[in-house]
Amino acid sequence: MQQRFQPFTRLAAIILLVIGCLIVLRPFLAAILFAAAITISSWPLYLRLLARLKQRRTMAALVMSIGLTLLIIVPLTLVTWNIADNASDFYDQIKAGLGSGTLDPPAWLKDIPVVGEAAYTYLGKLLHSREELLNVAKNMLEPGRRILLGGGMVLGSGVAQVSLAVFVSFFLYRDGRAILQALANGMDKLIGEQAVTVADTVSRTVRGVMYGLLGTALAQAVVAAIGFLIAGVPAVALLSVATFLFSLIPVGPPLIWGGATIWLFNEGRTGWAIFMFVWGMFVISGVDNVVKPMLISRGSSLPFILVLLGVMGGVLAFGFVGLFIGPTLLAVGLGLLRNWTGNAL
Repeated sequence: MQQRFQPFTRLAAIILLVIGCLIVLRPFLAAILFAAAITISSWPLYLRLLARLKQRRTMAALVMSIGLTLLIIVPLTLVTWNIADNASDFYDQIKAGLGSGTLDPPAWLKDIPVVGEAAYTYLGKLLHSREELLNVAKNMLEPGRRILLGGGMVLGSGVAQVSLAVFVSFFLYRDGRAILQALANGMDKLIGEQAVTVADTVSRTVRGVMYGLLGTALAQAVVAAIGFLIAGVPAVALLSVATFLFSLIPVGPPLIWGGATIWLFNEGRTGWAIFMFVWGMFVISGVDNVVKPMLISRGSSLPFILVLLGVMGGVLAFGFVGLFIGPTLLAVGLGLLRNWTGNAL
């Protein structure tokens, strides 16, 4: 009887052990997944660096980690600081304008069909009436405070998650070969001869999605920065990073360069506004149609709805790094499903 139930007790013990490990690692799961995605994507670069450093694994892992810090953590920290600084300046300008009574709605608001004139009149009355403005401010104070607090927490947690991911990636680089061998042995015992195919599908998919998402976002941010500099739009660094982040969301970059176009129109710089619109429409947004197909592998391409759900669900589940983790996980699942169904999907 004891031998009969022994396999079930072992299975129960293993399940309980796995659940316990997941509970312990749950606060760090997002950072671990992000670190794994980064390590898989940059593994060929690490192998070349390892060969140049004469197989010194610790030194190669340290160089890769320092590179990730300079490429990801430092810019993200600077942008977080820049956002706080710009928000403070914007608040001071609004406060000074309200105090002097010189703050007026933008002139282009009148040109909006049907509702433009009424909206301009209402905003003008609101901005020049201290009592009505105070009433509106009281109603918006708590939601505004929550939005600012939530945004600050997202950015702060993003810096913390990325920093932890870079720290974890050091060990994944250094011990990567041993980890790969252990995973290969475990997968071989679980799924047999399909283990090699599954591992190849996962690695290709992760690299394809990360290259496609990050490469396209980086290219759009660079061309956006060039356009902003040419047109004389302020806060170029902040808007460029915003373009990078919004590039991960379908139809996201037009929200940034469209806002810059409206600002230029409002400033009376019609020629530069037209330039910004054309640059955004055909260059910034056009990068998505040129660069992404070149970077992302055919087997890991995601339908529009899965990209959108991956980004939104990833942020809700994992925070800032969910922008990258969500689409990557869905792409891996879709790639395995395509492999199982014979690429019928």
